[in-house]
Amino acid sequence: MTPSDPAPLPPAPTRVLTRRLGARLPGACLLALALLGGCALTGAPPGAAPPASARPDWVLPRAASPEAVGLSSAQLARVAEVTGAHVASGAVPGAVMLVARHGQIAWLHTVGWRDRARDLPMREDAIFRLYSMTKPIVSLAVMMLVEEGRLQITDPVSRHLPELRGMTVGVERRDAAGRAVVERSEPPREMTVQDLLRHTAGLTYAGRSSGAVVDEIRAAGLGARDESNRQFVEKLARTPLIHPPGTRWEYGVSTDVLGRLVEVISGQSLGEFLRLRIFEPLGMRDTAFWVPPDKLDRAAQPWQRPGGPPMTPRFDVAVRPAFESGGGGLVGTAADYLRFATLLLNGGELNGRRLVSPQTLAFMTADHVGSLPGRPPGLGFGLGFEVRTSVGRAGLPGSVGEYGWAGNAGTLFWVDPAEQLIALYLVQVNDGERIALRNQFRTMTQSAIARRP
Repeated sequence: MTPSDPAPLPPAPTRVLTRRLGARLPGACLLALALLGGCALTGAPPGAAPPASARPDWVLPRAASPEAVGLSSAQLARVAEVTGAHVASGAVPGAVMLVARHGQIAWLHTVGWRDRARDLPMREDAIFRLYSMTKPIVSLAVMMLVEEGRLQITDPVSRHLPELRGMTVGVERRDAAGRAVVERSEPPREMTVQDLLRHTAGLTYAGRSSGAVVDEIRAAGLGARDESNRQFVEKLARTPLIHPPGTRWEYGVSTDVLGRLVEVISGQSLGEFLRLRIFEPLGMRDTAFWVPPDKLDRAAQPWQRPGGPPMTPRFDVAVRPAFESGGGGLVGTAADYLRFATLLLNGGELNGRRLVSPQTLAFMTADHVGSLPGRPPGLGFGLGFEVRTSVGRAGLPGSVGEYGWAGNAGTLFWVDPAEQLIALYLVQVNDGERIALRNQFRTMTQSAIARRP
């Protein structure tokens, strides 16, 4: 089978059997889904445990039940059922989903395949392309350096990366013949480190819009995996800004620039800094910029749903890149990201290891964009995180002050300090379905809160 010639869908493997296409599970079985008890297993006897190699080192203990931490088993069973239906229809190849509350894992569910093309079932320790869920980790690395007095967020970026001095703003105009041309002008001020952290630097992703300015950015060939972070910044320096720094929230390559900033300030590669200063202290043993051969069988792969567009991953996880993308290059597991999210909820500390102060984390997760254009209603942006500023205006349920971010392949996490809740949704879906799937998971999971703190 190839991605362009998908095979018919057999029943989806899962640690706990979810709803199959055209069938419904009995209520008792749905309750077992939420309690992780298991109704049946594909290729294994009912109730069988996953192999020992598939049991990650979870940083939090398991709750006796979702109800023990104020969550609804029945509602979480609905999340499992709906996700199982998405797997059966081909919308999602597989998923790992987790909800933790009050310092305990209340619900953990795997469904579908980690590699549909090879019929390999999903497992708890599957390694996912995190894509933009890399950004909060790299933003934390920058703020660790800020705490050490090695830079300030108000610094002009060119103080540390002089090749970015003199970047100009591009504006599309029409010449006498009616052809689109790009005129450049100096911005009122340079971009700052804060601009990079909150995405107001005037940088963009070439795939997010069109026009002559974006065409120039696209022509630069930014982000080649065989070029270093230094080469990335050198190329970027020759491209136009899409707007003056500090005037608009514009999602783009800002965190890739932060990755290079970490290298210059620390004297280490980005990957080495993250490994020594974040991953090893937190026990994030499977998070890196590539998957080594001994772990490759655990890699979750996208898959082309029947009739859908090709599901081509943006990078081969088996190849160690020269470009360690601070904006989207990490791979990791649910267990690892739970460690990172728990550090955030704990105010910068995990198991006696403090990476940043509670004050720094509160600063990072405050809204830094205010009334600047570019953000959806009710959702601001901090230093590396989306931050909810309103309950009613945001369009999805949640608490003021919750924060998190998502990734290109449909991955999602958020931390809700008011509810003492962490949620993770790890999938590999590269088409337009991913936003609707994330929103559905978020809405249904928030609805599982049955008791307030």
